[in-house]
Amino acid sequence: MQKKYYFLLSLTCLLLTCTNTNIEKKIPQKKPQNPHLKAFTNAYINRFEAILAETKTPGASLVIVKDEDVLHMSGYGTKTAFNNDSVDVHTVFRIGSLSKGFAAVLAGILVEKGALKWTDKVQDLVPEFVLKDREQAKRVNLIHLLSQSSGLPYHAYTNLVEAGLDVRKIATELKKVNLISKEGEIYAYQNAAYSLIGAAMENVKKIPIEEIFEQELFEPLQTVHFSTNYESLITTENLARPHSGGNGNWRNRKISNKYYNAIPAGGINASIADMSEWLQLLLGNRPDVISQKTLDEIFEPRIDTNNKRRYFRNWSMVEGTYYGLGWRVLTNAQDTFIYHGGFVNGYRGEILIHPKEKLGICVLANAPSKLPNRSIPTFLETYAEKRDSIHAWETRSRSERVRE
Repeated sequence: MQKKYYFLLSLTCLLLTCTNTNIEKKIPQKKPQNPHLKAFTNAYINRFEAILAETKTPGASLVIVKDEDVLHMSGYGTKTAFNNDSVDVHTVFRIGSLSKGFAAVLAGILVEKGALKWTDKVQDLVPEFVLKDREQAKRVNLIHLLSQSSGLPYHAYTNLVEAGLDVRKIATELKKVNLISKEGEIYAYQNAAYSLIGAAMENVKKIPIEEIFEQELFEPLQTVHFSTNYESLITTENLARPHSGGNGNWRNRKISNKYYNAIPAGGINASIADMSEWLQLLLGNRPDVISQKTLDEIFEPRIDTNNKRRYFRNWSMVEGTYYGLGWRVLTNAQDTFIYHGGFVNGYRGEILIHPKEKLGICVLANAPSKLPNRSIPTFLETYAEKRDSIHAWETRSRSERVRE
């Protein structure tokens, strides 16, 4: 009996050993880190910090995402100039016109759900929308609205947005504006007309645009600092304060409530931790929220913007400039970049994704210094320097893993 007991015990141990061995074999190997990708990240951070110091920017935050990995995320400087209250990754900024990309993606989500079609006529969704040419007003659709090609002149009635008028009321005033082209022909940047996408979404969903953003984007992304109103901003404890001035002679600015009447144009507040999750979505890593197919439709170049490309003249990596749906599309012979900048109330924001490389960056700042202007072209140039070595290592690494 004792021999039988020891035999069964030995057999059990042997089986457990075999089972454990099999389990160990199934544990996936950790993906080795690309040293050239690390070198690129370090090189860019060094350049970013040098520009930050040179421009004496009071406070900023930065995130870089590659594939599904956050390569770097950090706050820099202080929330208020000449103060010791440091910016961290949860510090909230206003993001200005970076909001336009959110509005376009939100519209794309509703298109996927069948609530909207890109070709829906604006006047059918927002009856207040009128133009001096009544027939043209009937033809303008959501693509024209989101691609800044409705035929209205540059910044039509942005002054009324800044005066706090409701965008539906502004829509009734557009009939007084002389048009510069037929729809879909000429790019001319808008805030008032662009914000009518929010009114369109409100009319189909029957709830305020703030709630649509919350339900369809912010909650699925599980972010905590995204908001779309003035009250949320001014009651935030961890808040970067806006500044005016320059060259280190910064003055605190009063926080304004402008553009919260036009949320799709410039009314979103966010931290860089939130923007990290937003970059994941834009890189196609959140198909549970929006499909790659719809993102591709949003990022498709719709209208040539060479008539207004002054901002990009010193970007060595950019040859062609277009506008998609709520996004600028920048191109060269090899690549396409999806970009937008934002400026509101002394806050600056910049965001770019490089779809082919699954690479993204966002910079938020609490002053209109040269840091945001230089951060993206410097990023592209730094990556171009390291790109070949990054790819070569990845190719070699994949080959070695296959052999193993």
